[in-house]
Amino acid sequence: MESIVLTQSQARKIILDAAGLARKAQFGTGVEAVYNVIDHLGFVQLDTNYVVERAHHHVMAARIPDYQTEWLANLSEDGRIYEYFSSDAGYLPMGDFRFSLPVKKAFETQGKPLTKPEVNLMTQILDRVEREGALMVGDFENDRLAASSGWWDWRPAKVALERLYLNGKLMISRTKAFQKTYDLPFNLVPEETDLSMPTDEEYARFVIYRTLGALGICSAKEMAWRARRVKGNLVKKELEKIIQEGKVKMVIVEGLKGPLYMLPDQEINVKLSNDVFILSPFDILNVFRHRLKDFFNFDYQIECFVPAPKRLYGYFSLPVLAGETFIARMDAKADRKQKMLIVHNIHFESVDLEQRIIEKFVQALKAFVQFNQCKDIVFKRSNNETYLDSISKSFSE
Repeated sequence: MESIVLTQSQARKIILDAAGLARKAQFGTGVEAVYNVIDHLGFVQLDTNYVVERAHHHVMAARIPDYQTEWLANLSEDGRIYEYFSSDAGYLPMGDFRFSLPVKKAFETQGKPLTKPEVNLMTQILDRVEREGALMVGDFENDRLAASSGWWDWRPAKVALERLYLNGKLMISRTKAFQKTYDLPFNLVPEETDLSMPTDEEYARFVIYRTLGALGICSAKEMAWRARRVKGNLVKKELEKIIQEGKVKMVIVEGLKGPLYMLPDQEINVKLSNDVFILSPFDILNVFRHRLKDFFNFDYQIECFVPAPKRLYGYFSLPVLAGETFIARMDAKADRKQKMLIVHNIHFESVDLEQRIIEKFVQALKAFVQFNQCKDIVFKRSNNETYLDSISKSFSE
């Protein structure tokens, strides 16, 4: 089977095109663009960290210039998207709902057996939701038997609610304050939705096509990671069949290890607008850190999980992309009371930046300030004072 040979630059552009970062407003504008992003990527990761605006909103704002944070809630209420923990917690298009069923079955059958009290509690909670409608954790009495020992020490009712959510008996929606409410799927899934359980082969092929569609070029490792909740999945076996059928192409990227794969209808010579994007750490482009290093020569790690003395760039460092090159990482925090975006650190990568790129970075920063509901910005430090001075002057003019 003949492989497609690509330069690293061609591969980067294909990856960015698949991620929706080849140009601004690649999926259009307005609430429909939000649905288009989710429908194309198949999954947009949700995160609760609120140092800057939450990751799922950040992903949208990077791609949709007129993005409004209520649009995700609107699409959820309209039954066009739903929240689930497929590979991570995130928003998915309702049209893919049946492909969440193998994951829910896996959560129900692959864990350790539940005790009788645990089963009884889950039955009682499900009965309450059926009788009373959507409920929150706070609607249940504090049933903790001992004092909490830490952040993840959930009380039994919370554990039971999450189990019911993971195995598909309940679904999650969100309040305006981003709190979870648990409800029956019957109340949230549109009547016309296909609820048939896919075969093992169908599920594997779905994962392959979805992963390639979102990543542009990837290895079998990334496909298998997307299906990791379902033990014994057929992703690698079905991939071999699909290649023989000509529905997936093998790719050789100069200087990189393979095997790599791509969809056959993928445009090879993608043109970029060379815009600057300030990205979330949980953006689809940044989820697989090894890909950033291999394809973009960008060694990145989100440091909020790293002990403070070992952090190199800051607590919540945001990758900054210009065209096909990562030019900086920016540790920022939104002070919502003062309406001030505090940039603790801009660390520029070892690349020479033309003035036009600096200007595009300034425009991206101005949009980011507004997106975070701030009115001003303050810069604390940088490893490149020349670039920082140029940016600072643009804000003082």
